[in-house]
Amino acid sequence: MKKISLFIILFSTLVFSQNDDKVQITEALNNWHKAAGEADFEAYFGLMTEDAVFIGTDATENWQRDEFMSFSKPYFDKGKAWNFTAIERNIYVSDTSNIAWFDELLDTQMKICRGSGVVKKVDGQWKVAHYVLSIAVPNELVDQLVELKKEKDDLLMKELKMEK
Repeated sequence: MKKISLFIILFSTLVFSQNDDKVQITEALNNWHKAAGEADFEAYFGLMTEDAVFIGTDATENWQRDEFMSFSKPYFDKGKAWNFTAIERNIYVSDTSNIAWFDELLDTQMKICRGSGVVKKVDGQWKVAHYVLSIAVPNELVDQLVELKKEKDDLLMKELKMEK
């Protein structure tokens, strides 16, 4: 009986801890997006780990945090960064409760996008460590999209293959 009670207590603690983590992660991600919408440079990058990676919608957009800060600074300085609002989000917390991964559908100026990433707990605060932004394309429109971007993609692929 004591073993069962101990198991129930440990399991309940883990479940409640993960639910609390999910609430904190949701708040951190919402604040991160809000900081961009308000062009709050310090708050936005303060919610990213020092070694964070941001992968944008363009094939050339694979930035380390400092590079992304440099790229983004002029937008924030003009008071107009980007404005993303989560309309759906799934969060998965590791057993150790210090790392989690998520995916989200976003309402953006590009219409529906998908974000996915990894958050890490740093000094008790959840921060974005890796983020991937993708434009959601309905399957029935993929052929048209491929045709629109074919020339540019072909040039980029050729360039990337030459670098190898």
